[in-house]
Amino acid sequence: MSPDRPPRPPRPATAAIRAGRGASGLSLAPALWASSVWESTCLDDAHRRATATRADEFYGRYGNPTVRSFEQAIAELEGAEDALAFGSGMGAIASTVLALCSAGDHVVAAKQLYAGTLAFLQGPCARFGIDVSFVDGSRPGALGDAVRPGRTTLVIAETPSNPRLELCDLDEIGSIVGPFTVVDSTFATPIGQHPLSHGVDLVLHSATKGIAGHNDATLGVIAGERELVDAVWAYAVLHGAMASPFDSLNALRGVRTLAVRTAHQAATATRLADRLLRHECVTAVHYPGLESHPQHELATRQMLHPGTVLAFELAGGRPSAATLIDRLEVARCATSLGGPETLVCHPMTTTHAGLTPEERADSGVTDGLVRVSVGLEDPDDVIDDIVRALA
Repeated sequence: MSPDRPPRPPRPATAAIRAGRGASGLSLAPALWASSVWESTCLDDAHRRATATRADEFYGRYGNPTVRSFEQAIAELEGAEDALAFGSGMGAIASTVLALCSAGDHVVAAKQLYAGTLAFLQGPCARFGIDVSFVDGSRPGALGDAVRPGRTTLVIAETPSNPRLELCDLDEIGSIVGPFTVVDSTFATPIGQHPLSHGVDLVLHSATKGIAGHNDATLGVIAGERELVDAVWAYAVLHGAMASPFDSLNALRGVRTLAVRTAHQAATATRLADRLLRHECVTAVHYPGLESHPQHELATRQMLHPGTVLAFELAGGRPSAATLIDRLEVARCATSLGGPETLVCHPMTTTHAGLTPEERADSGVTDGLVRVSVGLEDPDDVIDDIVRALA
């Protein structure tokens, strides 16, 4: 390389190691700033801090150096100008929607959304006078066609979706003109896809999951253009869903190993999905890495790897799901995802239990659907455990 040629930006795996070190000085481990408040040197200094945008040495609700380091790491991984952390994924969803929408506004939402997001859009948003139209986000053009020019303020989608791993076309979402566009990219993580590069305004994660990756932090985060992120921050300060510096420290540790973790998990998930596809007790497998997935071509085009989560349908319905979970020895029954342990859950009775039978059916959540978050165990142990439990 010529000495006067600027170095290329680091690739994602390298960025994950290098990013978010602004508050750590020369320490290789992230620094924990546990303080909730900082002293001001004089009245003028206090006024400057109180009126600054995102002051991280004033009061914990406004910002924190450790939290800021986590935000900067996510911004770099997503190729964004800035990022903003929250106390949970739902804190990120609620704060973003309420920051951008008012009574009388219209929202277009993919029906393939996390059940908590659906409940928020159908409950509080409706009560606040925000009109929401739900469409099939996997159908080409559906989200854009539902936009009401001059009235639609927000388009929100999740891809891959929870729990059936359905996809929305990021290029289509990014081409929608008028409303803000938000994509929940929790299942993919910043290593798996980059919605902002497709023209999407904001990418959102429940960082509790794959980003933190060790089941010891509860966080949400958004990333995008600085002006838009700052506008959400101005509301989030009032909403109070701020991120904990302790959780942000754990999440920064998780970011460092995100690339190697997801590579191992995705490789195991691919093998497991292929094995389940050939099992006589399984009627369908939902995983974008399979050629049989109806959106496999789209996954190949917009995802950097097929993901660490899959779902499958059992012919025997809920009784078969209960028997499967009772027989597991390596995999554990839990409703989260992205951690080091392989986790199996039954969405009908857990993640989507709050939906009506009609809403679950509309989301494709059947009584025989089982979701698997593949962990870091030996791939053969994970596959053997689930296949044995199905026998």
